[in-house]
Amino acid sequence: MTERVSATVNGVSFAGDVAAEELLLDFLRDRLGLTGAKQSCEVQVCGVCTVLVDGDPVSSCCFLAVDIDGRQVETIEGLAGSDFHRRAVEAFMRHAAVQCGFCTAGMLLTAKALAARGIGADRTEIAAAMNGNLCRCTGYRSILDSLAEILSGSTDGA
Repeated sequence: MTERVSATVNGVSFAGDVAAEELLLDFLRDRLGLTGAKQSCEVQVCGVCTVLVDGDPVSSCCFLAVDIDGRQVETIEGLAGSDFHRRAVEAFMRHAAVQCGFCTAGMLLTAKALAARGIGADRTEIAAAMNGNLCRCTGYRSILDSLAEILSGSTDGA
């Protein structure tokens, strides 16, 4: 069984049939070729598959593609080239917050949602908000330092 879906993905309109059981992650990767969201835990705990739906972070591994009907979806590919992305990349490099990069897309998209909510550089608040994003390489200090810099708007390493 399929349903007709109309949505905007990274600023581009999509209209087409989607299987009722198709996951957003599979839809993005297999149908649209947007491979920035990765498959990992498949149970909504690691954050690797995070995308934004109407500005809110969602785990695309557990989110049905039919549920994007009438909504806006943003993936890491849609974030590329923006001022936020540029500042985020610079902060992550400055603080050595990336090793393998597998988790980075989900972290940056979650950070963008935090910035939109006005969450600033308070590390306790950031850590709580990033609770669903796991990194197995870097540890979290460098990531929290980067996110605090991004969310404060600072570029001086604060």
